Amino acid sequence: MASSWLGWLLHRAGRPWKPLDFSQATRFVRLPAEHKVEEECLPDYLASRYYPVRLGDVLRDQYQIVGKLGFGASSTVWLARDLVRRRHVALKLFVHARSMGAQNDNELDMYRRMAQVKSNHPGRTAVRQLLDSFDISSPDGEHRCLVHPPLWDSMLTFLHRNPEARLPAPLVAYIMQRLFFALDFLHTECHIIHTDIKADNIMFGIADDSVFETFEQEELLNPSPRKEVDGRIIYTCRQLSMPKRHSDIVLCDFGSAVVGDQEHTEDVQPNVYRAPEVILGAPWSYPIDIWNAGCMVWDLFQGRHLFTGYDPEHRLYRSRAHLSEIIALLGPPPSSLLQRGSLTSKFFAENGDFGGGISSPDPVTLGSLEERLQGQEKEAFLRMMDSMLQWDPAKRRTASELISEDWVKI
Repeated sequence: MASSWLGWLLHRAGRPWKPLDFSQATRFVRLPAEHKVEEECLPDYLASRYYPVRLGDVLRDQYQIVGKLGFGASSTVWLARDLVRRRHVALKLFVHARSMGAQNDNELDMYRRMAQVKSNHPGRTAVRQLLDSFDISSPDGEHRCLVHPPLWDSMLTFLHRNPEARLPAPLVAYIMQRLFFALDFLHTECHIIHTDIKADNIMFGIADDSVFETFEQEELLNPSPRKEVDGRIIYTCRQLSMPKRHSDIVLCDFGSAVVGDQEHTEDVQPNVYRAPEVILGAPWSYPIDIWNAGCMVWDLFQGRHLFTGYDPEHRLYRSRAHLSEIIALLGPPPSSLLQRGSLTSKFFAENGDFGGGISSPDPVTLGSLEERLQGQEKEAFLRMMDSMLQWDPAKRRTASELISEDWVKI
């Protein structure tokens, strides 16, 4: 009798979840048609590019849409119930393939490349996991969907929660340690260059399933505001509540990543994080991620950009202004780097002098700019920064070397 009862329990535990009924969730705020909602505010927005999601839909007979978590120019992100595996997941639904072009396959290719690595490198857990992928049709085309574990806030959102707009040293040190593990895994095991390291691509994991249950109940009892235009519903995002327990920090978004075992000269990276070789049009490789990480950690810790690239005359970012700021901090670039740059002649004379109508700022040092640390802590932080921010990519420390830096172990 006891064994049959246990068998029944095990059988029941393995049954797929039943879909939730969202048809009764009718007490939502209906937004006016002329009111722009989230992705509608993005430049070049076209409704037909996006998959027409409806809450309660079950995709591929497995994933039931519960609510909207985020949006961007190329995708929307949704919390969903994996009915088959009885878990919650995040669905990243891309705009249709015609809008994505060659980029449609890039992120999936990078995740597949990671999956082929069989080592137990500790950096594997420091990058976002891909659980599944599939394509789905809409009236306007095919859409790629990537299935991930749900994540909580990005570092950018978390930063904005802090009135000081900067993070404490122990948290920044932990973020950098996780980032170095992730980059070492990507660079040495997967041969991938991320190219887009920024605070909103680094996120907290969730080790508390109750936040998903709370999200579901809130969506059923107090549905998200929405609008309907031409039969298409556009929902507002709902935030996940703060988990009681976080899991590890992970590096996300491989849509701009490239394979590292070939030469690159493309213009990549967020403007203020562009490495010198990218600005100069010189061949680049893994070290651009190290420069990028160094600039980002300065933002998180100091609460301001190390380099802005802002040209007051033109009132916008310009490569020339960016280079002048780097020169002020690091001195003139080595001739070996200038000789490799296809764009060097735009910024430098034949003798290596910088010109072009922008006066270089007064020379500064990292030590004079850093204002939060003292003593040995400050020395350790500056040593780490100096080892990442080098004109010559070959002189930047690798992610593997940076993992052992004293400052990330404080």
